[in-house]
Amino acid sequence: MKRIIILIFTLVLAIVLVRTNSKGKQITNHLKGIVQNTISKTDHINISRDSICTRVRVPKGFKRVNYKKGSFQEYLRNYKLKKHGSPIINYDGSEYFAQHWHDAILEVPVPKNGLQQCADALMRIRAEYLWENKQKDKIGFNFTSGHYCSWKEYAAGYRPKINGNKVTFHKTANPNNSKSNFYKYLNLIYTYAGTASLYNELPKIKAANLQIGDMLVQPGFPGHIEIIVDEVINEKNEKMFLLAQGNTPAQNVCLLKNFEDTNNSPWYQFSENRAIYTPSYYFDEPIFIRFK
Repeated sequence: MKRIIILIFTLVLAIVLVRTNSKGKQITNHLKGIVQNTISKTDHINISRDSICTRVRVPKGFKRVNYKKGSFQEYLRNYKLKKHGSPIINYDGSEYFAQHWHDAILEVPVPKNGLQQCADALMRIRAEYLWENKQKDKIGFNFTSGHYCSWKEYAAGYRPKINGNKVTFHKTANPNNSKSNFYKYLNLIYTYAGTASLYNELPKIKAANLQIGDMLVQPGFPGHIEIIVDEVINEKNEKMFLLAQGNTPAQNVCLLKNFEDTNNSPWYQFSENRAIYTPSYYFDEPIFIRFK
């Protein structure tokens, strides 16, 4: 018993020392939630299922919000998951140091080049949705400089010439609409876009109007971003959400536990101007954005 107590204390201490908020301050008020998570199990996880909406059970009194078939919201809710218990793996094949943060791993491949970090993983998911749903002409993202880079132009052979914050596009390659070229395009996006560009490019959403696909963002260099992947509602019109994230270093996209509300974990509730604690990040002034 003494060994177990020491192990839990050591784990908690290690977590506290590495968790920081957007201003770099250490977070020390999560001890209760972390300890509870260490010694208890949520009853909201069905370990035998292989998608977000089948793996995670709905809290008592809630039901899933309906969305149109073929929508981005349904695409995310039905996203495939790796086998329960799969670890978070970094781009170089190593295991991430914090394996206690997640309840599931999304089936998002991690390139070995290390480019697909937190914002990049979400842009990939969005771009793949548009690709798979025959909306390829809508695939495009702003660089941090503000210049728009579309898959349509890239596929036609146009490439950016970048000089500081000045970007011009020139036709320097042969047209290529292949899937392999699409992922080369995404590598370019990963290099020149991120949390700051998404924050500047996309509309801001109030907490009362959130839906699946909206993102919780802290813009910066680095910043951080997480995405809502499921949504439930009760008779009082109260809503709860699931959050997923990529991370730095580039690694698996994972479904996050909720250390603040272990009875409902991994479900989260949000309200306007209320700080949001997630296992890897503290959003002291929450900002939500939505893909166009």
